[in-house]
Amino acid sequence: MEENKLRRGPLAFRFSHVSFSYGSFKVLEDVSFHIHEGEFCALVGANGAGKTTILKLLLGLERPSSGIIELFPGLEKKKEELLGYVPQSTAYDPSFPIPVKDVVKMGCVKSFTRFFSKEEMTAAEEAMDLCDIQDIKNRPYAELSGGQRRRVLAARALASRPKLLVLDEPTVNMDLESEQRLFKTLKLLKGSTTILIVTHDSGFVSSLTDVVLCAGERNGMGQPRTVVRHRTSSVPIPHSTLYGGEALQVLHDETVPDSYCCEEKEAE
Repeated sequence: MEENKLRRGPLAFRFSHVSFSYGSFKVLEDVSFHIHEGEFCALVGANGAGKTTILKLLLGLERPSSGIIELFPGLEKKKEELLGYVPQSTAYDPSFPIPVKDVVKMGCVKSFTRFFSKEEMTAAEEAMDLCDIQDIKNRPYAELSGGQRRRVLAARALASRPKLLVLDEPTVNMDLESEQRLFKTLKLLKGSTTILIVTHDSGFVSSLTDVVLCAGERNGMGQPRTVVRHRTSSVPIPHSTLYGGEALQVLHDETVPDSYCCEEKEAE
């Protein structure tokens, strides 16, 4: 991937000198990174690398001990109006007979005191079209496979028409067909919606990826974790089923400075 050939839009989000600790245990220290609107970003790293902490900070579930986190700076909207979140898993009562279409409509809910508007109903239908689940929209959610449920949750997130779609480990325990359908959906969204995928697979990412952020690297032995940006390379992977069959290799020995896009602008 050649980063200098990408066209940069306004900022989607930025971490500026962010530090975070759980009690006396430092997780992140002086971490800075950003992505632009319309980019497809993969946040990679092994289990325990700090990905979940970064995700919680972005979603507003935790607050940094120092530093600034900006989400679509200049837009006067609440986070829940800007973000669509697809969790790795979600608890539900299997005895509750809720159909798929009603799960998707939950993504439109801003208040439980009113009916869905025509615009919200349209948004829910469009989300089901995008995620290719119209054929199962009347089925009980509890009867679906794990991969189908993940696609329904993606549709629920998209029903709010978010500017940033965040997917946490979207392909874990997902069958091949559902994975291929998911990445077909993400390909349709790319460019119009900013996408952040969080994954423990640090060796390869989807070929849709513009930016790779690697969590868990340290500035020195015993030091808090940081986040670095790596380059990727197109490599032939015969018969690969990764990410719908098209993957990029992450080059962990090639680091890109976070200021690269500013340097690119100055060079122009």
